[in-house]
Amino acid sequence: MLRALVLTAALAVALPAAELKKLEDFQAAATAANAVLTIPKFETTPEEVAKAAETVLREADAALDAIGKLEPKKVAYGNTIGALDDIGFRVGSVANRLYVIKATSTEPAVRRAAEEGVTKIEKWSVGLDYREDVYKSVNAFAKTKPKLSGEQARLLEHVLRDYRRAGLALQPGIRTGVERKRKELADLTTTFSTNITESTAPVTLTREELIGVPEDFLASPKVKKSEDGKAFTFLVNETYQYQNLMDHAKLEATRRKVYVARDSLASDKNAELLNQIVLLRADIARTLGYKSWADYQTEPKMAKTGAAAAKFVEDLISGVQPKFEAELAELQALKAADTSDPKTKIMSWDWRYYVNLLKKQKYQVDAAALKVYFPMQQTLAGMFRIYEQIFGLKFTQIEAPQKWVDDLQLWMTTDAATGEPLGMFYLDLYPREGKYNHFAEFSIIDGKLLADGKYQRPICALVCNFPPPTGDVPSLLPHKDVETLFHEFGHAMHAILTRAKLVRFSGTSVPRDFVEAPSQMLEAWAWDQKVLDTFAADYRDPAKKIPADIIEKMKAAKLATIAVTYRRQFAFAALDLAIHGPVKPNAKGEIDARALVNASLQRVFLPIDDRTDFASGFGHLMSYDAGYYGYAWADAIAADLATIFKTAPNGFFDTEAGKRLRTEIYEVGGAREAAESVEKFLGRKQSNDPFIASLGLDPAAAKAGKGGKKKGKK
Repeated sequence: MLRALVLTAALAVALPAAELKKLEDFQAAATAANAVLTIPKFETTPEEVAKAAETVLREADAALDAIGKLEPKKVAYGNTIGALDDIGFRVGSVANRLYVIKATSTEPAVRRAAEEGVTKIEKWSVGLDYREDVYKSVNAFAKTKPKLSGEQARLLEHVLRDYRRAGLALQPGIRTGVERKRKELADLTTTFSTNITESTAPVTLTREELIGVPEDFLASPKVKKSEDGKAFTFLVNETYQYQNLMDHAKLEATRRKVYVARDSLASDKNAELLNQIVLLRADIARTLGYKSWADYQTEPKMAKTGAAAAKFVEDLISGVQPKFEAELAELQALKAADTSDPKTKIMSWDWRYYVNLLKKQKYQVDAAALKVYFPMQQTLAGMFRIYEQIFGLKFTQIEAPQKWVDDLQLWMTTDAATGEPLGMFYLDLYPREGKYNHFAEFSIIDGKLLADGKYQRPICALVCNFPPPTGDVPSLLPHKDVETLFHEFGHAMHAILTRAKLVRFSGTSVPRDFVEAPSQMLEAWAWDQKVLDTFAADYRDPAKKIPADIIEKMKAAKLATIAVTYRRQFAFAALDLAIHGPVKPNAKGEIDARALVNASLQRVFLPIDDRTDFASGFGHLMSYDAGYYGYAWADAIAADLATIFKTAPNGFFDTEAGKRLRTEIYEVGGAREAAESVEKFLGRKQSNDPFIASLGLDPAAAKAGKGGKKKGKK
């Protein structure tokens, strides 16, 4: 029965537009559920984009004026902080739309207009914190000591905290300076991110330099060939092109050339810009009374302080050190045999290739060969069926009234038992020029209880860069991309299943060091034999499944190099905290963020090429500034969350565990403390031990800094 449903879902992906359901087909059910379904109209010209930003800000300013003019005796929840949440919803809906346009539009002029609109809204958002008249009305309401509960009480607490963090308690002159600097920072960070998106890293290689690189990859349409077929030009800023080359190119000179190009992305534009950003962040934090930007950024998160985040990262670095050294020794032995140089060392441009080689030689796991089991549409349909089962949902592809690219898909999510429409998501799956070049879930309209008592259901987009189809060959996913798909769709579920009444706490509006946890937990599904058997099959022969021994070898191979994988992540977390900790400029008041970052990379991970400037192309420094540690922090939570499914009667298909995840994590969003939501789901306090054990380490030994391997069967 399960396989039949998977095939039905797979066919649904390929339905012609004329056979797709429309939004109107769900309106009756939405009305019965007192819900609102909205598919927004996306602006398609620079003029429309500019007008959207200008109009929403003009209307928002008028609404703020109304709050600011309130007489103290007339202040109430609805016309102060409740009104602020309403304003945030309206402005946020436009900002979200412009972020998607900026990331996905095929028109450079429209993308630039969206960037300008986003910058304008971000500056306005900073200015919102400094509306003295609005602050006075909110403060007047707070002084009435209102008897609020639930989300309303939490909203007041957070709004007052925001004002304190913006510096409203400071002297007017100082406060004005902070506002000006924050607006300048919004400008700089947007420019930094745009420079990465618009930068390319073309690398031309001859066939002789491409020994080991799969022919199907060389034949892909994104790879440009010379007329004589002897040279190939790659855009290594695109992740799938970069990883294909680094995983398979046998020649070290080739890998180094590709690595240098990738890790120098946008350096000409962003190197000095990053220095300015780091100094400006430090200046703002000190003015607001914090020791560092890391302290400022972590205060509203689970970590609470930069020191706590740094200790978490450094404890992991030392705890995994013995296993990291052992893994490197094995990789170096492979390289020594490969190069006939017993003194050779693994460098930053080597690890992907030798990890891949180790998997093939020792564990007989060929990542390239495994792709045939994961054609995109089949994998997508299989994942849908699994999520439908564990969360009690149904996914139906519907007609998209408007598309920014021809192969865009739009899906409706409904409750399987009641038919209640819960929200929608777009799928933009493949890379193209000018598109956001990683993988992310973008909110478009957030969930919120509206003034008329109806609930606005969410809509979001998954913007991805999976390998595109080639000729008669469908898009084939490496197993790591299957993990990514399960992960990113988890974010979509977090956004869509929300029941939070206020936009402030809707969906993924949770602490940034928690937001990845529910999605990272779902990556475990991509490693379970029973799960994979429901959809993973050779696209050329659907009766052919991944052999059970291959999956076990994949797990063994993953564990064999997991310390290398995580040390790289820990390096990113360490470099992020290093540049955002207490800054020590030179005598001229300058810093060299590139030098700090490169030093952290080499201390924690592997030797680098001194010509590279990884920091300039590391977009997370804008969105996860002093927060990259959150991936590992969330990984620790995710590993513990996954234990509930692993020990459940039906394992990863357990509907009771799925229901609890839906109600205690996804539906709640940020309406309560993240730690409380985790404990409600677990039924106990959260523990880091499952995460340590997942690295193949003994938790007690790792805590002691000894990094002992876990005892038991290999």
